[in-house]
Amino acid sequence: MHITSEQIRAARALLRWEQKDLAEKSGVSLPSIKRLEGTRGPLAAHGRTIAALQDALEAGGVVFLAEGDAAPGGLGVRLAGE
Repeated sequence: MHITSEQIRAARALLRWEQKDLAEKSGVSLPSIKRLEGTRGPLAAHGRTIAALQDALEAGGVVFLAEGDAAPGGLGVRLAGE
């Protein structure tokens, strides 16, 4: 599954995390997060960086939705258990 900048921003909003919170929890630098979130579409980063961001957000309680997982379809995020 390809994670997009829109999903990262939406996931942070669900958790009420600032970019600095995601940086601290993921180990990804704040400038990198700002750059990645500032570009539309799939994240243009190393696999390790994407995995670190996804792992941190999932540990916070976010579930990433692939194409077709969300109603009425399309990529998205939600909080676990909802």
